[in-house]
Amino acid sequence: MTPLVEIERLAVRHGGTRVLHDVSLSVAPGEIVTIVGPNGSGKSTLLRAIIGAVTPDAGTVRRADGLRIGYVPQKMPLDPSLPLTVRRFLSLPKRGGDAGRALEEAGAADLAERQMTALSGGQLQRVALARALMEAPDLLLLDEATQGLDQPGSAAFYKRIEAVRRETGCGVLMVSHELHVVMAASDRVVCLNGHVCCEGTPNQIVDAPEWRALFGTGTAGALALYRHQHTHEHHH
Repeated sequence: MTPLVEIERLAVRHGGTRVLHDVSLSVAPGEIVTIVGPNGSGKSTLLRAIIGAVTPDAGTVRRADGLRIGYVPQKMPLDPSLPLTVRRFLSLPKRGGDAGRALEEAGAADLAERQMTALSGGQLQRVALARALMEAPDLLLLDEATQGLDQPGSAAFYKRIEAVRRETGCGVLMVSHELHVVMAASDRVVCLNGHVCCEGTPNQIVDAPEWRALFGTGTAGALALYRHQHTHEHHH
């Protein structure tokens, strides 16, 4: 299967500072890959390099031909004083795509006529997701998309991402600091700290010494709990 995006030996500098070096990573269609790492480890920079907003100093970013990317930023670009309904917001700037269907895919069908200014954080995230889905993306990029949501809110949001992947077959690359989510929703986890420290399935990665050095062993507990819940779900 041709990867949607393939990064080889990427290096990026900001001013004189080396933000990323020697980063290689690929995302296949239908795969959910999560990038974790400490603050300042270059996670957002990596996403921006993939959408072409950052020019690499070295290495290559190869996108599949005609790749459509949907991007869910940390914060929605929004003028709070504008009286806009959700549906109207989704039609700006003139985009193709069906706002109603995108809202449904994002689990926000009931929000179409609501005012943007009246939405809660969780509702705004779903609208941001709908906005990305209007591009009918092959690859969905999410940058800390659940910042500011409580744990049930972020868990529900990531379940929705899994549903989108199931329904559309898109690949997903997300940056997250929520390790319990990472364990639950990812096929593959990449730990970034300027370079790729370790990567693997959630099961493999919790045993990696580099992972333990950064995150301790607490995440293994989260994983055990997660496995326990899932085996139960499968038996019913």
